Amino acid sequence: MYTYHDLICITNRHLCNIDFLQRIEQICKKNPKAIVLREKDLKEDEYKILAMEVIKICDKYSTDIILHNFIDTAISLNQKKIHLPLWKAKEEKEKLKYFDIIGISTHSTKEAIEAKKFGATYITAGHIFETDCKKGLKGRGLDFLKGVTECVDIPVYAIGGINKENIDTVINMGAKGACIMSGFMKGMF
Repeated sequence: MYTYHDLICITNRHLCNIDFLQRIEQICKKNPKAIVLREKDLKEDEYKILAMEVIKICDKYSTDIILHNFIDTAISLNQKKIHLPLWKAKEEKEKLKYFDIIGISTHSTKEAIEAKKFGATYITAGHIFETDCKKGLKGRGLDFLKGVTECVDIPVYAIGGINKENIDTVINMGAKGACIMSGFMKGMF
């Protein structure tokens, strides 16, 4: 049976039906493993302003905050946790030395192995099930997830279409936990 500490919240403020910062505070109170501030549509300066607000809330509740994509912003805000797509980790490999926690998104066993080589301390593997975030794309499935968990010796977090009904199945396949976007942003988790 999963606990909130098995879950990483991936943000998307456009899915919130209440104020985004209010939702972040509600999530922090549940004590998830971490919150990844994703917000892919923001320019870097806009992202930094939002990150400063989210960091304050996360610090208040001792919730780990992982910034996404904007390495220079993370460094300027003295944040030691970053999550990146694999291509960005390759592109910015020299700057990765700054971080204590490095998450990298992967979509194959080959990418998982490569991510570990680039210094990932954890990876996300997905998308496992069909999801609105990847409309029309079939999920890679549980066998894919099992293959990824067996090819690396760092924590693997399943992502994509994870909900309360299927989360235990991904943990049973060897995942350390799961990344949840819609469920957290809509207040269902």
